[in-house]
Amino acid sequence: MTVPSVEAAALAGPPAPARTADEGSRRELMRGLFAAIAAGEPDAVGHLYEAVADRLYGLALWRTGSREDAGDVVQEVFLRVVASRDRLDAVHEPVPWLLGLAHNVSVDVVRRARQRPTVPLEEAPPLVEAEPDAGRPVDAARASRLLAGLPAAQRDAVYLRHFADCTFAAIGRITGVPVFTAASRYRLGLGKLRRLMEQAS
Repeated sequence: MTVPSVEAAALAGPPAPARTADEGSRRELMRGLFAAIAAGEPDAVGHLYEAVADRLYGLALWRTGSREDAGDVVQEVFLRVVASRDRLDAVHEPVPWLLGLAHNVSVDVVRRARQRPTVPLEEAPPLVEAEPDAGRPVDAARASRLLAGLPAAQRDAVYLRHFADCTFAAIGRITGVPVFTAASRYRLGLGKLRRLMEQAS
């Protein structure tokens, strides 16, 4: 199983924001799905789910530490999307908007469920990158265990940067902090990840 080389990033330092030729077309696809949902097209929500549910679930799992709660978060996000369909045309960046919604719902779920036992994050399935890079294999289970040792805010930043391909500006919008705070959390997370790697070796 292949994941983005988070371990390599911890050793090499923060990368420059990754941009791909397909980013514009992906954004247009997502805007098209939002427009279809706003127009009441019956299949549009299903197509949106197929396009982004894995990313939303991954963020929710890292934030809540519970598979059940992560599933509930994704369900709530899509319920809110449908409830907000009259306002979807005002959303210019659908993926960061959805990730921000998932982040906020996850925070609410954690607040409500502090007394309820959860599945330890260490037992969650390893992360899988959306577009595997066969040239950079790493031990996914080890990466997942190491990331689980980060504080929640730093874990969010590392997840959003490496596994959801977000810029620091997008991470800031999603988590409700300034860009420099998002970047700082990411760098602090990589620093702690580096120390965890050294302790584990």
